Amino acid sequence: MRLTHIATATMLLATSTAALAGTWQKTATGIDITPDTGPARLVRLNLMSDNIIQVLKLDRADKTLTPSLMTVARPCSACRFTVDASGGAAGTVRLKAGKVSAEVALKDGKLRFFDAAGKPFLTQASEAMTQVDVGGKPFLAIQEGFNHGTKDAFYGLGQHQNAQMNYNGEDVLLAQHNMIASVPFVVSDKNYGLLWDNNAITRFGDPKPYAWLSRDLALTDEAGKPGGLTARYYIDGKLALTRQEKDIAYQYLKDLAEYWPKELPSVKELAGKDVKVVWDGAMASSKPGVHKMQLYASDYATLSIGGKQVMDVWRQGWNPWYHNFEVTFEKDKPVKLHLEWRASGGMVAMTHNDPLPAPERHSLTMSSEVAEAINYYVISADSMDHVIGGYRLLTGQQPMMPKWAYGFWQSRQRYETQQQLLDVVAEYRKRGWPLDNIVQDWFYWPENGWGSHDFDKARFPDPKGMVDAVHKQHARIMISIWGKFYANTDNYKELAAKGHMWTKNVEDGALDWVGPGYKNSHYDPYTKEARDIYYRQMKGKLVDLGFDAWWMDNTEPDVLSNTRPEDFKKLIGPTVYGAGEVTFNPYSLVHSGGMVEGLRRDQPDTRQFILSRSGFAGIQRNAVAVWSGDTASRWNNLYDQIASGVNFSMSGIPNWTHDIGGYAQETRYQVGDVGSAQENRSTGQKAANPEDMKEWRELNLRWFQFGAFSPLFRSHGEVVKREIYNIAAGDDAMRDAMVGYLKLRYRLMPYIYSMAADTHYESGTMMRGLVMDFPRDERVKNIKDQYLFGHALMVAPVTAYGARSRTVYFPAGADWIDFDTGMRHQGGTTATVDAPLNRIPLFLKAGAVLPTGPVTQYVDEKPDAPIVLQVVAGASGECSLYEDDGVTNAYQRGESSRIAVRYDDKAGTVTIGARAGQYKGMPARRQFKVRVLRAGTAPAADLDAADKSVEYDGRAVVIKL
Repeated sequence: MRLTHIATATMLLATSTAALAGTWQKTATGIDITPDTGPARLVRLNLMSDNIIQVLKLDRADKTLTPSLMTVARPCSACRFTVDASGGAAGTVRLKAGKVSAEVALKDGKLRFFDAAGKPFLTQASEAMTQVDVGGKPFLAIQEGFNHGTKDAFYGLGQHQNAQMNYNGEDVLLAQHNMIASVPFVVSDKNYGLLWDNNAITRFGDPKPYAWLSRDLALTDEAGKPGGLTARYYIDGKLALTRQEKDIAYQYLKDLAEYWPKELPSVKELAGKDVKVVWDGAMASSKPGVHKMQLYASDYATLSIGGKQVMDVWRQGWNPWYHNFEVTFEKDKPVKLHLEWRASGGMVAMTHNDPLPAPERHSLTMSSEVAEAINYYVISADSMDHVIGGYRLLTGQQPMMPKWAYGFWQSRQRYETQQQLLDVVAEYRKRGWPLDNIVQDWFYWPENGWGSHDFDKARFPDPKGMVDAVHKQHARIMISIWGKFYANTDNYKELAAKGHMWTKNVEDGALDWVGPGYKNSHYDPYTKEARDIYYRQMKGKLVDLGFDAWWMDNTEPDVLSNTRPEDFKKLIGPTVYGAGEVTFNPYSLVHSGGMVEGLRRDQPDTRQFILSRSGFAGIQRNAVAVWSGDTASRWNNLYDQIASGVNFSMSGIPNWTHDIGGYAQETRYQVGDVGSAQENRSTGQKAANPEDMKEWRELNLRWFQFGAFSPLFRSHGEVVKREIYNIAAGDDAMRDAMVGYLKLRYRLMPYIYSMAADTHYESGTMMRGLVMDFPRDERVKNIKDQYLFGHALMVAPVTAYGARSRTVYFPAGADWIDFDTGMRHQGGTTATVDAPLNRIPLFLKAGAVLPTGPVTQYVDEKPDAPIVLQVVAGASGECSLYEDDGVTNAYQRGESSRIAVRYDDKAGTVTIGARAGQYKGMPARRQFKVRVLRAGTAPAADLDAADKSVEYDGRAVVIKL
């Protein structure tokens, strides 16, 4: 292995004198410390900027590290810093830069970090480095804990779907999954952040993995007999078996094969039968306190603890995941458990962890299963936005996405023919409904040709003509691509011959679910040669056809669903870095990196757009947006999306989206013509239950309203058709509400695109936790179901069936105006607000200046359209209107414009500043209208209304209101 640039720079610039125990030496970018004791033999601090410090802790002073996959920044040799070793009896040495400093104890290498004012904000409290053997090579299992007993709030960590907002006191598993995008970055409400540079499975919170109940708890059956729970198996309503079971442990496919009762038909043989399993009994613990527990489930599951129902969930059978809950135990006192599981091919298990001591429970603790060293970056700033800016400095800036990406995306799983796809675009244009993007999902290839990049000629006779026809209708087209290959394809064979395929899944004979099933696996993208081959194989068959965007699906990657972890790790390796577990998490980063590198080489002046099902630290630099995976069409899943999207956005990756309506549905919704996305396999022979259809439509409408205020606005899902004219057929009120929010999205495009520009120029965040703008308001820190869409708008989605109102908290520090009614709410108060079916609660902050435009059919239809400045009276405020050509990389050459707008509430003036910058095609003149929103004035009533109007030619103008 070669040295990292960090290690190289430090070693070349350090003094040549051999380090002694308890000593330190200054380097060109920081200091090296050799502590007296502790697991680390060398502690190395590198200054990355005047507010970021890297910490490396090595178990051997001469150890070299492989290059980081997530970071792109180098240590800052030009940054000024001082080193102070006057710690005296305390035995410390301090590195001090402009806006951050770090103090290291010479005795044991423990650290404290201080902000620009010298106030400590991060104090190391625990540490572990344990030797482990991984694939026959020596590695470390590591842990570092800070701020034991803290009340600081923590956010980020990627996309997780357990309705967790503030992670203080929570446990989070960072392991990529269909619905989980793990990003080992934490940002605190106290304006500091930590980026944990590790590629393996990582845990925030308790380092101890959760396990089945019997590891920690005493289980008794329904009769009080110790050793397990009473399990009853019902088939078609009849009791088939009763037995005691040590655990609820059908977590993976092998578990079902090994532990399913041998007295009963196999799970496969029971397909189509009504199967129900019920567990009853009690749990007890010798360790009193609040215990963290999880129900891991797919299919229908209902859980009661202590006689109270705590969970009623459903997921598609092949896609189980964890549902968190807590149980308070008194010492050795039994707590009743009752679980009902309706099995139809899915999985179920319960897992548990003993309570941590309170100081450890409330801490910032990171641990990883595999590492070469402890390696992390500490960021100190004056706002959470600037902390996220530090993350982007380390891992790469977010490029400008094409403007059309922020328009509406219509998709379904899947359009079977090119004509189906073209008919959808034509229908939207015919109806005059805005549309920018259409999507061709998977299986456009011949049945046995996954990975061939070929089109099935019978269904897609002219792919280039299809692309061209979409473009002629002023729309864009995205196509699904995978890292998966069938073993019979030429592409698989070429990659395998070069050693770039993970072949174990094929060697095991595992078959996928298509037709008779085909042997398959994923390619290994961890070498440049492999990535180059992957792109080359695709270029002539797909890239050269003119597709606009790339849907990189299954980027966790899910090589074989529901495989035991120890087996799955063998399917995703080895790589040049070692066994599969060494690089468990970064697949999407390196895979998308190879794709965007090829696209940028072949299309140097075209903005790229990639949509990925997984994400990792740094993926934003690859022009990647991430979506929340194959969610379930259930109200609790809609609720989960809010915290998931907000925390993912606060992880530094601003372009996030979700399948409007949820990806997978219960069979009760898969009825009628709309209930089958495949035109030639309609389920029309089965009548729809009216109440089910009512709920399905309401769920989709509420989800659509939420989607309109998400960074990317995208409808997708399997089985049920998702086009507005299909899903709302016969329901004019639903159709009108959906079309209304579709049009509102386009009216907000000047605001949305300016917000998107801030993600590039200002390291901004579009979907914002309330704490980002109101850090002094303690009440906002745990709110899971409200968020800010930019700085001006607060969104409060409705996530309960039948709800026609909801409680909203209005953050202190601003007053708020209801977008639909004009009602004014004082900051720091709570109110129950109306939420009729056709309306999502939406509020404008006092002092907001919201630029809006007309309804358009696509985002660049009317580039010179008038701009209406919606100004909320009651406080002064400002905005910055950003514009460029929307599609090229000319912005990187400075070709863009900014127009600053300031509202002075006291003076009653709006100042439209002089235009800064220009770009090709920029309108020289345009009309600006100003509308003042006072209490009782509803913005939604007439977004074209204005109090004043001016013709703007690029020179500053002041409007007196």
